[in-house]
Amino acid sequence: MTQLGMEREVHVEDHSEGLETMKDALEFDPAKTAVLTVDMHRGHLDMNNATMPALPDEATRVLDGASDFLKFARDHGIKVYHAVLTMREKEIADSMNPRHAVGGVTFSANTIETEAQKEGILHNVEGSVQTEVMPELDVQPTDFMVTNKKTLSCFIGTELEWSLKRNGIDTLLIMGINTNTCCQNAAFDGFNFGYKVIMMSDCVSSMYGLDLHQFAMENVARCLGWVLTNDEVKEKVLDFEHRHHNI
Repeated sequence: MTQLGMEREVHVEDHSEGLETMKDALEFDPAKTAVLTVDMHRGHLDMNNATMPALPDEATRVLDGASDFLKFARDHGIKVYHAVLTMREKEIADSMNPRHAVGGVTFSANTIETEAQKEGILHNVEGSVQTEVMPELDVQPTDFMVTNKKTLSCFIGTELEWSLKRNGIDTLLIMGINTNTCCQNAAFDGFNFGYKVIMMSDCVSSMYGLDLHQFAMENVARCLGWVLTNDEVKEKVLDFEHRHHNI
């Protein structure tokens, strides 16, 4: 590994035993839990309209996982929030990303050019089809929409934190795109605000590549919270309900 001044292979530590201990100790109340879907819109996940597309196979996997879990969440009283990046066209030239000012390159792992990209459509302009949450998420009237996300953070400049506190939420289940940017930002912000943070491994991916996807999950699991599969979260919910309904 010689890029960025790294001249030797980095040994990846095995923390599986500690992570299992952490997983076993985790408990959360579904009534105080919210799913936070992060940028699960057509701009990333619709392979015709995506302007910054995820890897196609990964998009399918994430949408299948999200559709499955959101049905379960709503049936068990878990609140659902959707955070969507929405930009005004006149703001995009002065992008949130200072890299663009110096000709920044987007290091996407996706080599497929979508129709929207061929047409040069800008990413997630207010009112565009790209800002629509994917139909697989089956948005309900009871869901909470956060549509003024402007940065990699779901919290900065939005009403998300106010609403979570208003609804008594203390645990966040994070799913979406991209694992290593907006989802990891949600995990950092959630951690800093004092929430239990759980990243849903069946429902996250990154257009930047599976290496950064894996890095982000490792970082969350070892530093910020937990990384669990859909089945593992469901088991935690059912276990909590069984124990507390039988007291």
